[in-house]
Amino acid sequence: MKTPSGSTLIVGGRFVDPSQGFDGPADLLLADGAVAWRGQGQPPQRAERVIEATGLVIAPGFVDLHCHLREPGQEEKETIASGTLAAARGGFTTVCAMPNTAPPVDSRALVEWVRERARATAAVGVLPFACVTVGRRGRELADLPDLADAGAVGFSDDGDCVASSRLMRSALEYSRHLLLPVIDHCEDPELAAGGSANEGYVATRLGLRGRPAAAEEAIVARDIALARLTGGRLHLAHLSTAAALDHLLRAKEAGLRVTAEVTPHHLTLNEERCCGWGWGTEERFLKVSRLPSSVSFDTSARVNPPLRTTADVKALRRALAEGLIDAIATDHAPHAIPDKLCEFDAAAPGISGLETAFGVSLALVHRGELDLSTLIARLTLGPARVLGRGPHPNPLPVGEGRVRALAGPALSLPKGPAQALGTLMVGAAADVVIFDPDEEWVVEPEGFASKGKNTPYAGYILKGRVLATIVGGRLAYAAERLKVTATAKAK
Repeated sequence: MKTPSGSTLIVGGRFVDPSQGFDGPADLLLADGAVAWRGQGQPPQRAERVIEATGLVIAPGFVDLHCHLREPGQEEKETIASGTLAAARGGFTTVCAMPNTAPPVDSRALVEWVRERARATAAVGVLPFACVTVGRRGRELADLPDLADAGAVGFSDDGDCVASSRLMRSALEYSRHLLLPVIDHCEDPELAAGGSANEGYVATRLGLRGRPAAAEEAIVARDIALARLTGGRLHLAHLSTAAALDHLLRAKEAGLRVTAEVTPHHLTLNEERCCGWGWGTEERFLKVSRLPSSVSFDTSARVNPPLRTTADVKALRRALAEGLIDAIATDHAPHAIPDKLCEFDAAAPGISGLETAFGVSLALVHRGELDLSTLIARLTLGPARVLGRGPHPNPLPVGEGRVRALAGPALSLPKGPAQALGTLMVGAAADVVIFDPDEEWVVEPEGFASKGKNTPYAGYILKGRVLATIVGGRLAYAAERLKVTATAKAK
């Protein structure tokens, strides 16, 4: 990443920062890579450039807890450079790279390689996760303290569940001392084996082997029991079932250090999307510019965990709105075109989601199921707190009951080496997103910055578009229609 260049004043916009409990008109001054001032009227210093944000929303840059940048070893699918450019276009200023690369990130050398590669090529901040087990094979615990010392921000064998309860217990015990989360892919490997769609009427009608909801529920219950036993920091990846939410609720009511995420596709698509029946949007949740000409398998909707039932989708939305689910995470999983041009069972699971995540999630706001400040909180403050980098010190505070209150203005930035994320408090990093909540656009994968064009949202009409992403005071992405003016000082 490049160093900050100059100072920027953003004027005329609606400023929304859940970490400060603020939603209203305000201007923002960025200088020396940090937030220097927020207010109205004359700023304390003259900026070198001015961004006109009238009619737009200014918010903290989004933080993605869960994406796959594929480097090292799978550069035909994605690179850190292409994936982070896609992130910038989607409003993300920080992304967490999962370690299921080739080879997997299970050693100090590989963690350091990812960090160095990101410094050299990334458009946004990259925080590497490291493996829980050596080679992600589930047989031997990786050297978690050494991985943390090398710069890993957490541990995950994502793509595979940590099937051994003994190893998962050990990982959570380390997480308690290292103050770093363990992210688990919650599907029992034996129950899910061979399945490619949700076990139910859609899979039966299509002749596909199903992945039952019980596979997720079983591992969620086991992991929570181990979190209770160890006092460790557990994060549940891409939850997809209503049954899992019941376990999560009890864990939070008990004060356990358990957090969870949900993806935009599990919030908006149901199992019918696998074959295009109604395009799988419950009550036409999202508009489409065209409908498929015939019913067929659609491998763009092949994802793990699979798209679930309408009842599951509704339960996930409620849990997100109520604060039971802490964060929206993309699970960005780009693939080369041949990986999806095959039978449904043989298709690689995953969706290229960084560039559509915000527009898809904003549909919740436009439908009145979520207010804008809460959505931004789930994209900023929530994921920052999971990482222990929100505007509060470690350890991560636990939720109280079903609703976790948004942070108020009395909070301060964390001290120590951890850089605060998910906030635009004065002194925080100048990581900013500017978006138009009402601009409609058609998803055209061929125009993605990501190498992965695999998306079930091709042809969907999304309402809400990112116009600028600023990382550490540097303009990482700007739409053509954004008005940026150099001042006389800069000239």
